[in-house]
Amino acid sequence: METSMRLPRPVSVVILTWNGLAYTRDCLESLRAITSHPRYRVIVVDNGSSDGTVAYLADQDWLTVIANEENRGFAAASNQGILAADGDDIILLNNDTRIIQPDWIEQLQECAYANITTGVVGCRLRLPDGRLQQAGFTILAGGAVWQYGHYERDINQYATARDVEAVAFACAYLKHELIERIGLLEESYVSYYEDADYCLRCRAQGYRTICCGDVTTIHHMNGSSTTNQIDVSSLVSQAQARYCARWEDQRPTPRMQLGWRSLFHFASGYANSSRAMALALERARVEIVYRFAYGLHTAIPLVETLPIEPSLLVEIQRRPSRDCAIEVVYAQADVFRHSQAAYRIGFTMFETDGLPAEWVRQANQMDEVFVPSSFNQQTFRESGVTRPISVIPLGFDPDYFHPALDSERVSNRYTFLSIFEWSERKGQDVLLRAFADEFSADEDVLLICKTSNTHQYVQVARDVAQLRLRLNRAPILFSLNEILPEAELGALYRAADCFVLPTRGEGWGMPILEAMACGLPVIATDWGSQRDFINATNAYPLEVERLVAAEALSPYYAGMRWAQPSYEHLRQLMRHVYQQRSESAALGRQAASDVHRRWTWDQSAAHIIQRLEAIQAQFS
Repeated sequence: METSMRLPRPVSVVILTWNGLAYTRDCLESLRAITSHPRYRVIVVDNGSSDGTVAYLADQDWLTVIANEENRGFAAASNQGILAADGDDIILLNNDTRIIQPDWIEQLQECAYANITTGVVGCRLRLPDGRLQQAGFTILAGGAVWQYGHYERDINQYATARDVEAVAFACAYLKHELIERIGLLEESYVSYYEDADYCLRCRAQGYRTICCGDVTTIHHMNGSSTTNQIDVSSLVSQAQARYCARWEDQRPTPRMQLGWRSLFHFASGYANSSRAMALALERARVEIVYRFAYGLHTAIPLVETLPIEPSLLVEIQRRPSRDCAIEVVYAQADVFRHSQAAYRIGFTMFETDGLPAEWVRQANQMDEVFVPSSFNQQTFRESGVTRPISVIPLGFDPDYFHPALDSERVSNRYTFLSIFEWSERKGQDVLLRAFADEFSADEDVLLICKTSNTHQYVQVARDVAQLRLRLNRAPILFSLNEILPEAELGALYRAADCFVLPTRGEGWGMPILEAMACGLPVIATDWGSQRDFINATNAYPLEVERLVAAEALSPYYAGMRWAQPSYEHLRQLMRHVYQQRSESAALGRQAASDVHRRWTWDQSAAHIIQRLEAIQAQFS
């Protein structure tokens, strides 16, 4: 490992210009005004500007300027700047960027030298309108670019240092030793894809490419192309073809193939977690061979359609269907029967103290069963599942759920938040009664219920009226069926002070885990799968009065039982966190630390891979 004791190192910032004087002036003025690094210089390479840029640069005696008589292209001109740097580390910086952090060079350099294997470091690129352009990218089959966070509202997602396939050279730190090892940018690209090419060359020599989440740079994107009225699509197409000819046959060999029979593009917990696990497995070099688990004569008698925008998920779905030796069916157990693989794994969960008989029957036809929690392992076994049962925890995405997310509070009141589907299982009746009875109108407290309901027989307003909540009490705000972009859900958690869910049963408890990941103190029922990750050291477990009949519209729950959360204890806990704010905030910080250490999607994928390797060893 390298350490910051070697820092600061001399850095040359290489900037290309080709007309666009307004962009260049803004970039240089922002850089010079706030950059705090003590050992940097700026080299500007002009590619034949005719709009006064050359004269402006000549007046800036703090710059080293290289003036080309004609446009030599991005790669060639960048190489001119690199060669003029006399052995410094290099930061390639577009002239249509604006620097907003004094320590941006220090942060990039610190990230570059945190590990000896790091070669290239990029940063978060934000558009002027507040959306992310990207936080690193990957190249899909056929050369399409998939950018992390592309066009999402910037709420400080992707805030950590992450390994990525490539970063945009609009702002990229290149260590001198890497340049010495692999050489300069490939000039045959002219413009576009030269950054992806360089990052893959970096990886081929054993170096890593990192996106540094501590640095954000404003990027106007395609500033030179727009200024000079260039046909960007033509340039991109040419560069993409060149990239594919060079790299398409050199994609990393997967460590294994895995059949994955599930669902991706539906609004459900299974679909959300299926997408996340598939992507985590792909990051770990497991090639997913996907099949839709549902269809005619199933609980979802529909056809799954593909999104228009390219993504890794779309690439996975477009791969040719093939038989894999091992297939995971991640869905409800009543579709396990569709798997015909040599080794069949059923991966599912349930919320009560038992399982439907058909689920037990189909589970026992599999070679093995995965469940996300020790609670499920026990209830499946007690219900009659005789096949081997492995616990494979689910997870959360730490790039979108963490305590440093930006947020906009609804109110200055102390805010309780609950997120749930309006159903008997979620215990909203207990929550609403307990809150209304505990807090008076003159207390600065608020309950926000973000809830969804798609069932034609359920009427939320009627259900609330039947609870006969006490009037003139602390306010309750309902958000019913409001669509929030998936990338912004973490900001909703961060806009609250405490998350509360008196659920009667959970197969996993994703909102509970996400709230903990965002650093909120959590009040949640002390029964069900969430007991694997909540305890008295990182949450406020809610007492259970007894197990009761699972009376609900869903036919799956017939004859089952689930928990009855304590109304009185819920009142006590909400009052406690409201009054003991320092204590509860500290518990939230502990929760974030605990779950970020153990419960991410990459860790879920690692559990799956460990089990798959054991299965392969068993039959090798």
